[in-house]
This record gives sequence, C-alpha cells and structure tokens, in this order.
Amino acid sequence: MTKSAKIIFAGSGEFGLPSLKAIIARGHKLLCVVSQPDRPAGRGRKLTPTPIAQYALANNLPLIRTDNINAEKLPPADLLVVIAFGQKIGQQVVQAPRLGAMNLHSSLLPKCRGAAPINWTIIRGETVTGNSIIRLAEKMDAGDILAQSRLEIGETETAGELHDRLAEDGANLILGTIDALLAGTANQTPQEHSQASIAPKLTREHTRLDFAGKGAAELCNLIRGLYPWPGCRVKVVDPASGLENRLTLVRAKPVAGERTNRQPGEIADDGTICVGSGSEAIAVLEVQPEGKGVMSLGAYRNGHPWRAGMRVESVVS
Repeated sequence: MTKSAKIIFAGSGEFGLPSLKAIIARGHKLLCVVSQPDRPAGRGRKLTPTPIAQYALANNLPLIRTDNINAEKLPPADLLVVIAFGQKIGQQVVQAPRLGAMNLHSSLLPKCRGAAPINWTIIRGETVTGNSIIRLAEKMDAGDILAQSRLEIGETETAGELHDRLAEDGANLILGTIDALLAGTANQTPQEHSQASIAPKLTREHTRLDFAGKGAAELCNLIRGLYPWPGCRVKVVDPASGLENRLTLVRAKPVAGERTNRQPGEIADDGTICVGSGSEAIAVLEVQPEGKGVMSLGAYRNGHPWRAGMRVESVVS
C-alpha cells in the first residue's frame, strides 16, 4: 500500500490544478493550500481568487491567501509542493518540512528557466519538451532535478494546448516523485548550469510580427507560442478603402514558393501572407476575431474580406 504524506501545496496558476487534484485523489493529507491574494480581473476589475484558491474554496480545503508565504505560520509537514506559485520562498520555509520542498517546472531544465517556459519552448522552435521536478534553490529554477518527463510538441500546437498537456503530465510526475521521496529512493541530479537558457516574462512587444525581417517558420512559431496570451493581434487592412478588421492569429504554417509583386505582410493570390523577399510565406490556419471564438481562416473569410493585396499589420498596443 502506498504511503501517504502530509503536504502543504503552494500554487496560484491553473497549471497546478491537475497536480493538486491528484494529490488529494491519491489519499495524501493536504494540510493547507497557499496561494496569492485575490487580484482585480476582467472588465469590471473585480477582486478574483487565483485558480488554485478558487478550487480550494469550492472544495472546502484549508486555504491561506498571502502576498508573503515566508511571513505565514505553516503547519509541520512532510513535504512542500510548489507549482506556479509566483513568490520567492525563503530557505526557512523550504527546509521546514521533513522531506523538504519540490517544484514542478514546465520545461526540460536547465532549458527555459523563468516565467514563461512553455511559450519560449515553442517560440524557439523546439520539437520536444517536458516537465522537471526540482528542489527549490536560491537561484531561480536552478535546483537539483528529482525527476523529468518528455513530450513531443505538435507541429502546429499552441502554447495553450501544450500547457494543458504538460499540466496533466506533471500530475503523474508529482505523484511518482512523492512516492520516491517517501520510500527514500529519490535521486537528485545537479543541473548543467552552463546549458541554461532563460524564458523571460512576456509582454505585448513580443507579439510584434516582423514580416520583412523574420522567416516564415520563426513567425509561425511566434504565433502559436503566444496563443492564447498575449496573442499576436493584427489588423487586416484594405488599402483601397482604408477599412480594417482586427483579429488574433492562432495557428499558421510556413509555405514555400515565389509570390511575385507582393510586399512583406501583404496577402498573396493564394491567401497566404508574404514574408521577407517573397520566397516564402505563412498560411494562416486559424484566427480569433475580436469578441468571438477561434475559427478556421476559411470560416473567417466567409464573412470578412481576406483578398490579395490586403495588408496584415501587427497591433501591439
């Protein structure tokens, strides 16, 4: 019979939900959930709990909402599990549980340390990623590795889709690592720090599509790597009338072939968007018009103009 552990769970984002649910379903004793304070959200800027806090409230789990976990009096525990929490945790908190603390990070560390590993993995054109469970260290995402998993990235997979797959995969990895720690069979492997790369926080400026200076594959990776947030928003402009429609590009693929007499960012005769010198282009597969759901480009063109000679321009503000 699997041993159970007394666990403190620290998390805020949706990425940790499958792991939190799995810990409870496995029969571990959840001493408390620690999450960030409620933040303004939505058009009305109403104070809203984090996804983890919402789940804890809905299921009557013991919950601490704090902007400083280090100032809280936490109960004695076997293990602290940290996933997408968003706070620096001091060593006095990390070392207090009997088995220490561990963190689930959504990349194959030491690649993509930082705030947006899933996005940057796709943006950089990686074809394989995974989860890493590490010990918490003074330096961000630099702790010893307890376990890793590997997942192939789909050719047109978006960051949102990969996020959900990694979250589910991470729950299984968490349970296996807890079992290993309880059994005393867990191994810790130092990271190859010389191989580290950083995945910095995303801003709207990252969504700018440079059709003149970037290659088709690079642009397609950027589009799907930034969906659903912050999203590569564009306006489709008709030079003849000056009318424009705004939408977010969701998914695209690179295509080769000369498109004569067209400028970068211009829609070609076959409906693709010209890139660089015209030797390649991107074929948009899915879009999301403002205030509407995701749809294929074909469905979008049924009700909106998308013609040769129209221009696609980034909207960054």
